[in-house]
Amino acid sequence: MIAYLNGTLQQKTEDECIIDVNGVGYRVEISTQTLETLPDTGDKLKLLIYHHITDNDQRLFGFASSKEKNLFERLITVKGIGPKLGLTILSGMPAPALMESIVTQDVKSLSTISGIGKKTAERMVLELKDKLFDESQPSVISGSTESRSKREEATSALEALGFSKTQATQTVNQIAGKNPKATVSEIVKEALAKLK
Repeated sequence: MIAYLNGTLQQKTEDECIIDVNGVGYRVEISTQTLETLPDTGDKLKLLIYHHITDNDQRLFGFASSKEKNLFERLITVKGIGPKLGLTILSGMPAPALMESIVTQDVKSLSTISGIGKKTAERMVLELKDKLFDESQPSVISGSTESRSKREEATSALEALGFSKTQATQTVNQIAGKNPKATVSEIVKEALAKLK
């Protein structure tokens, strides 16, 4: 499996790039989020890779950050969402807005993404609302693979959604104090209702 590619950017288009690694050109499919971070052609770059292998095909999906890659890997666990559609979803909505739509169960916003109908949006909400901030999985907020407490993950999620650290910490502590068994997703959802 290929974990990352470190080389020279040879070519980039809206949905893919070619990276030269010691004379071998790798075609890597990317989201618009990653496209925006790519350097000029001829410059060095490093992309994290999701290596997708099927019986008759191999494809490389590249990500500029571990947060984006972790979110992508969560998206493709949803029934009916493969790697190509997962990349389309990441291209269709900024990560913070996507996470907020899932946590707040905003099917209407998710349905505005190209290729996502109401049923797929509902399935995304149903299958990801509790898995999105699962402390046992690599973080979609920090990109860290280390285990984090529910409070840390919920606070980081709220910061990623645009709230100040102080505001997020206070709100998370209030909610977690009242309901210690709440999941990160439940804490974030309740915090969003209080903070808006």
